[in-house]
Amino acid sequence: MDNFIVIGGGSAGCVIASRLSEDPSIHVTLMEAGPATSHIGIDDPKRWHTLGGSVFDWAFTTSCQKYTAGRKHQWPRGKILGGSSSINAMAHVRGHPSDFDDWKNDGCNDWSYDDLLPYFIKSETSAYSESPYHGATGPLQLMQPDSPHEITQCFLAAAEGFGMQPIAEHNGAKMLGPTLNTLNIVDNKRQSAADAYLRPALARNNITVVDNCLVDRLLINKNGGCIGVTYIKNGNTNEIYSTAGVILCAGAIGSPQILLRSGIGCAKRAQKLGIQPTIDLPGVGQNLHDHCLGAGNMYLSRRALPKSQYQHSESLLYVDTKSSCGKPDIVLACVVLPVATEQFELPTDESAYTIMYGVTSPKSRGMIELQSTDPFAHPIIDPNYLGHPEDRISFIDALDFAREIGASSMLSEWRKSEHLPGPNIQSIAEKTIFNAQAAFTHHHPVGTCRMGTDSTSVVSPRLQVHGIENLFVVDASIMPKITSGPTNAAVVAIAEKASDIIQNRSTLQPVTIKERI
Repeated sequence: MDNFIVIGGGSAGCVIASRLSEDPSIHVTLMEAGPATSHIGIDDPKRWHTLGGSVFDWAFTTSCQKYTAGRKHQWPRGKILGGSSSINAMAHVRGHPSDFDDWKNDGCNDWSYDDLLPYFIKSETSAYSESPYHGATGPLQLMQPDSPHEITQCFLAAAEGFGMQPIAEHNGAKMLGPTLNTLNIVDNKRQSAADAYLRPALARNNITVVDNCLVDRLLINKNGGCIGVTYIKNGNTNEIYSTAGVILCAGAIGSPQILLRSGIGCAKRAQKLGIQPTIDLPGVGQNLHDHCLGAGNMYLSRRALPKSQYQHSESLLYVDTKSSCGKPDIVLACVVLPVATEQFELPTDESAYTIMYGVTSPKSRGMIELQSTDPFAHPIIDPNYLGHPEDRISFIDALDFAREIGASSMLSEWRKSEHLPGPNIQSIAEKTIFNAQAAFTHHHPVGTCRMGTDSTSVVSPRLQVHGIENLFVVDASIMPKITSGPTNAAVVAIAEKASDIIQNRSTLQPVTIKERI
């Protein structure tokens, strides 16, 4: 029986383990650093914003960021089966077709939107399944709010009042325009990737989950093949071996860490830490980028706000302010709670709501490096937020647009006053300072094991680590460029396709739809 080891039980790992174990001739060992069981705080969609800093969070912290007022940013990542799909805001947005076409244009053949669309379709059960964009039998059960919050409805009306044409949902022919969020919520409970993919597969006798274990290093033989891993559980160091392959699904932070500890990365940096280089791949840990949001466009309400029946953020608005090509450059999120960074005090005695804003395709790039060889030590994380001057300009544009929507007459029945930034913040300099204080992560780190064919890429378009046999990376780290929307939907589709690639099966035929905007 072929034995695969899957490292990381997050969104990608759950998909891979489930799909590989469909073949009874394959045994899958899934290794997860967190617990295997869920928790009421995870299941309740309304409590997602309380999970950062909990026992289910890796609780990473960035280095001081020059362009965000020298601040360190908290980077929550899921440490439980389901990974970050167990602690995120449950938005299911694929991204714009051109996001994936850019991957293909960068040399990643077979990774265009048309190539991935059949895997998006395979992954989901959607109310729009009669559309050629959607599926009716997949594990992910997609929904939209049927009783949206009153603030959400006013927000959508405000966008329409600015001439934006409403759309049915984000994942069809158009991404631009006011619409309700597509969410991974089933029967008023979160549906994580573990719920959708893994837990139904655990009835099979060819899948084993090893939870609460920390993978330290990969085992590489003298022929340059990955044959297993070293891991720590209950204070003991153990080894486990694979006959078929090792698949890294530890995410944009975890996957490069494991590679680097295994001597797969920049040889000079490895030697400085006392690590014997296995292969010189300088791209490992580089190309880090993330969506950065402004969590500060906050309004005090004239009266108490009703509670959200869903997850407090029932609409994302994607806007094309520059190119007129249909691809968004700005995103707004209507949140029916007060949201701000540690730089600001939240109102304590008044209801408030927030229109968050961000840049969909940031140009800033950062990196991840090891601090030491200690597998329990967090890495150095430098996303270089707003490091590219165009990102800073676009971030101000996003703030301006959010304020225009927030000041709309459609919200006048609820709006008491602009609490943040506040009416005194008007000049470019003042907005720049405010944005530096208000910026925070949108929880979408990608790119640190970039897929490609050039000398700075880490994995091939078949997701095999360059120069190492039987070692694959399948998670958000392989994305050459970030998707316009939240990354979880794309990670699931990547893992669906990867399960075919790794088993040397024919991939699904591309689906070409002429109606694409």
